[in-house]
Parts: sequence; C-alpha cells; structure tokens
Amino acid sequence: MMEATAEELYDWLRELRASGPLIIVEGMKDRHALLQLGIRKVMHLNKPLYQIVEEIAEREKDVVILTDLDAKGKQLYGKLKKDLVAHGVKVDRHFREFLQRKTKVSHIEGLETYIRHQEDKDEKEEEENHA
Repeated sequence: MMEATAEELYDWLRELRASGPLIIVEGMKDRHALLQLGIRKVMHLNKPLYQIVEEIAEREKDVVILTDLDAKGKQLYGKLKKDLVAHGVKVDRHFREFLQRKTKVSHIEGLETYIRHQEDKDEKEEEENHA
C-alpha cells in the first residue's frame, strides 16, 4: 500500500470539511479529534443504533460514516450503512475508503497524530532527497 502524504491527508480533510453532510463517528474521543481538525458537523454514537438511525433519517439526506477501521468499527459501519440506506439516507463512502486504502489509521481519534507523523515522515524524505 502506498501511504498518503501529509499533503494528500490535508486535501482529504479540506474536502471533508467542505462536503457538508453529517459525519458519524463511534465515540466522544473520535468526535473531539474531528472537531480539533476543524470538522464541525460531527455526531457520535451515544444512543441505541435504531434511535440514531431514526433521528438522522428525519433530518439528513446524506451522511459520512467514519467509524473506526478495526473489526468492531467495520461491523458497526455495515449495520449503520444498511439501516440508514433502508431509511432513505445516502451514505458517502469516499472518505472512509480513502482512509482504508491510503492510511494505516485504525482509530479516528488517532487521525491528528497520524497526520503529524506523516508530515514528519514527508519532511525527512524531502531532506534525504536533497542530501
């Protein structure tokens, strides 16, 4: 897998910020991490899934689901996606698929740290290329 550069990650963040739909994450730490990265329309799972799905279906047409990329998060993503689609809500997979294909992020709460590490890695590679 070719990992995303810090620049690609910042592009991904800018696109996510500009996209507009509600972003659903697992927990409070995940929500906080995205808020720290300037993403404002974030909801975490704090109720039974059926209640969350009903609430979202009442007020949203599109959502982005960024549950963790571990086994539990993938299972949760599948259930949420299936239930939301059944309620007429469109699920945008683009952002999640980027994380799966181009990063080693497993938990959304670690995204900010991951991006900082990529910046450091990119800088080091840049220095090595000019040495």
